Amino acid sequence: MLLIAISWIYILFTTINLGLGFDKIMDLKNKDFVTTSILGLFSVTILASIWAIFGRIHIEFHIALVVLNIFCILKFRNEITNLYQSFFSNFKQLESSLKVCLIIIAVLIIAQCASVPFVIDNESYYIQTIKWLNEYGFVKGLANLHLFYGQTSGWHITQSVFNFSFLYKNFNDLSGFCLLLGNIFAIQKLNEYYRNSNKNYLIVGLVPLFNIFFFQFISAPSPDIPVYIISFILFFYFLENFKNTTVEIFKLVTALVLFLLYIKNTTLTFAIFPIILLGLHFKTISKNLLKPIILTILIAAIFVIKNMIICGSPIFPSKINVLTTNYAIPDVIENFYYDQVKYYGFFLTAEQYHKMSVFDLFLHWLSMPKLNGLFNKISILLIVIVPIFIYKYQNKKAIWLLYFIMLLQLILLGLTSPQYRFFMNFILFFSLFCFVCLFYKKKTIEIFLIFSIFITGFVLLFPITLNGFSNHKFMLEISNFSIKNSISPYQNSKSNTSFETIQLGNLKYNSPVENDFFWANGDGNLPCVDKQQLDYFEKYYHVIPQMRTNDLKDGFYSKEIKTNE
Repeated sequence: MLLIAISWIYILFTTINLGLGFDKIMDLKNKDFVTTSILGLFSVTILASIWAIFGRIHIEFHIALVVLNIFCILKFRNEITNLYQSFFSNFKQLESSLKVCLIIIAVLIIAQCASVPFVIDNESYYIQTIKWLNEYGFVKGLANLHLFYGQTSGWHITQSVFNFSFLYKNFNDLSGFCLLLGNIFAIQKLNEYYRNSNKNYLIVGLVPLFNIFFFQFISAPSPDIPVYIISFILFFYFLENFKNTTVEIFKLVTALVLFLLYIKNTTLTFAIFPIILLGLHFKTISKNLLKPIILTILIAAIFVIKNMIICGSPIFPSKINVLTTNYAIPDVIENFYYDQVKYYGFFLTAEQYHKMSVFDLFLHWLSMPKLNGLFNKISILLIVIVPIFIYKYQNKKAIWLLYFIMLLQLILLGLTSPQYRFFMNFILFFSLFCFVCLFYKKKTIEIFLIFSIFITGFVLLFPITLNGFSNHKFMLEISNFSIKNSISPYQNSKSNTSFETIQLGNLKYNSPVENDFFWANGDGNLPCVDKQQLDYFEKYYHVIPQMRTNDLKDGFYSKEIKTNE
């Protein structure tokens, strides 16, 4: 815990400095402490992404980052000082109960981050993706080694900076830092709600009620957490400034949307937010579009270049080939991946999926067991009841637009991969929207807040099985805090398996001896991939990954194996 807290102090220091620098470049005139830190995370992500095109994200990058920190301090010393003073002043103005709640939440978040990683994707590709970034940067054709590396998120690029791999091997908790920022933002807005009675402040202010859910993601760098947190901040700025959007707010909304898109492309519908604001306030905004356009082009360029290097195509998965590369993922493998994602969203085999009509698929999706079925049902329930709540309690165009974007998001996910976690930001927001329509008294809010903190702490400290919520044996036990992690956090991987070295053609790789599921790799030395994966693709698709040269940094390609070999 202690080491995580120390690392977060440096992360906060860096993101505030760079966030203020970003603010000055974009001329945002933002005064919010948390938003500045998030803009700083975005700035680090952009810089690290550009750096990774040419080399590893290692000590060299941190030296450059220190130089940039010094420059920002010298250039914006007064503004940075004012921002910290404003934050501490706002903290002092919090009601005593909210101060206590925020401190307890902060301690619980750090404790959870120090515990055993719970997220299943941490074992399949988070750890290994970040290792590749730390040791080589973007690697050509890396997705040929393991398909999931094609999903390299902007958030993993950010984590590759702030895991300080050249100093320590167990920092893997940037999502926890992001959740802490979200809770600070929420508690501040809740405190303001007590004074202004603005329901938008209350909706965002109640985000801590969902910490029990968020906590299951933060001991690993899950991109879902920044998506959920930044979504709420984006919704807040959109609702509060819908009628009177300034150029600065438009640019801020655009920056937040671009960060979300770079973290997770399932947030594609969020691109509608700046478009709506531009359409409604075109005369005010149109003369100041140069910087947002340049930023958009920059992020789009980085996104495409990243994918072209790692996958050989501009979008993953995609059959779009703007350039011919000898390391592009074979079409047959990309088709396999795309189909598997689609089938996995319904928990069906290919044969079962193709036998069902659209309506049958919907009924199956709605009647799934355990956690998936629960959130799927909640999604449809919200689609039905939210219009009633909007019409009766807050009949405003901004909320209606947010509702229709939610509809569009659900439709798009239904056509691709209808996993509830890709829709969770809307589920959480509109659940709170309905909640605050009915419960908005201060005493009631405080009771719910205290109860949520108690439950979150209880689950963190005492073993609980999830037999009633999950079928996956890897996820049946929630990670609990152990006193032995009071100083240093648990290792990055939940698995303690050993690894064996295997030669396949010109590729020598490390494979876990024991594995919990097909896609898992764990925390093996590079290159690391499970033997059963490579055997599967060799047997059914007749391809194996091979090194392009004798040097790992030059990447991989898929070699076709003749059936008679």
